[in-house]
Amino acid sequence: MAKKSMIAREKKREALVKKFAAKRAALKEIVSDQEKPMEERFRASLALAKLPRNSSAVRLHNRCQLTGRPHAYYRKLKISRIALRDLGSSGQIPGMVKSSW
Repeated sequence: MAKKSMIAREKKREALVKKFAAKRAALKEIVSDQEKPMEERFRASLALAKLPRNSSAVRLHNRCQLTGRPHAYYRKLKISRIALRDLGSSGQIPGMVKSSW
């Protein structure tokens, strides 16, 4: 089980990303538009830099929904390999059988 503080921090980041997504996208559009004057693009770049760092989607990290584990995460299932193995062993995932010999 991951530390509760790390899980809470990740949820806080998700909220910030959602809150600033539209503003960040608009500023990036201005910065990348070559038709706009250089001063306006520079001002947009400075405004983008003033936004919180954790509002960037790049800073999000996938975590297992059951345990909060950040490593060995299966995107399709949204759980870690360890949680997948436990669920498979207990027969809660249809068609999955843990091999043993």
